[in-house]
Amino acid sequence: MTDIDSLPDDILRTLATFGFDRQRFEEQRRRVASGELSPESNIVRGELTAPESDAWEEPPKKGSADEAACREAGERAIAAGHVGALILNGGMATRFGGVVKGIVQALPGKSFLALKIQNVVRESRTHGGRIPVYLMNSFSTDTATREHLEEHKNFGLPAGDLEFYTQGVSLRLEADGSIYLDDEQRPSLYGPGHGDCPIWFRRSGCLERFIDAGGRYLMISNVDNLAARIDAVVLGKHILSKKKLTAEVAPKWPGDKGGSPAYVDGKLWVVEGFRFPESFEQDSIPVFNTNTFTIHADQLNRSFDLTDCYVSKTVHGREVVQIETLVGELTRFLPTQYLKVKRTGKASRFFPIKTPDDLETGREDLELICS
Repeated sequence: MTDIDSLPDDILRTLATFGFDRQRFEEQRRRVASGELSPESNIVRGELTAPESDAWEEPPKKGSADEAACREAGERAIAAGHVGALILNGGMATRFGGVVKGIVQALPGKSFLALKIQNVVRESRTHGGRIPVYLMNSFSTDTATREHLEEHKNFGLPAGDLEFYTQGVSLRLEADGSIYLDDEQRPSLYGPGHGDCPIWFRRSGCLERFIDAGGRYLMISNVDNLAARIDAVVLGKHILSKKKLTAEVAPKWPGDKGGSPAYVDGKLWVVEGFRFPESFEQDSIPVFNTNTFTIHADQLNRSFDLTDCYVSKTVHGREVVQIETLVGELTRFLPTQYLKVKRTGKASRFFPIKTPDDLETGREDLELICS
């Protein structure tokens, strides 16, 4: 097996800069080599059952007393400076032709990050409170993202209200646990999943600074879901639930792939799609995870034993292995409210853009959502 110390100097510098965990990597490659980590090890063990519709909450009806109470709680939290936005901007910048998605123009003159941040600025000004933004980048997206924000003066967000941190970095493997090397004998790096969000938010010091400044609640969302916005009613719904975590779920449409809340041995948590046994009918669950969460920030001041998932990728025509963790698995460890949100119309909270084709076909709807 290739030894890490024999890798090219530039690779070793990148690993050192972006928090490569050598001990954990060596343990993972051992588990891959032994077969302990495999496609089969991804499958959730235990009794799986589909939840009934009362397992998730509906948003309060417009004009109702419930909506008013949620709005008041959310507005009060924003005004008091208790709220922050954490945007997942990591990954490998591959789906948009090697360009970092966050800096791509989503609407005329406005990038994904511009639209995400401008929502925060608008809500902050509306309710009179500070809403800091935290961007979780990867080694692949960090430089371009920082340059984009600097060029555009943070899209109106005060400099002190924007912080960057990076997820970890790891090395792709062969199926036998050896380090994958391309035809030029160079390894392939990757960001090991959005499950890195909690641990690196804490290790970077962002969590401590947020809490010390009075922060209590964080909204976590993907950079490519422009419908996931700070909203006083949704925030208030979380606060009044008394739960530590709110996971937003959306109605499932034909062809949708992703995690869904399911009971595993009687406990409800988000199970990623590839982790269900083949015998389980995933369409028996009519909602799925949007990867948008609101969390009590103090809950992130601990470690979570997130599952190491075996993921196959094709790199330069060869199948390789990378080990990833998933932020949705936080629902396994924290008391969670599941909130069923809309995915159509201006009130939509789920409108992901994964590819250039998604952006092209969805631009009219996106204009409505972001107007």
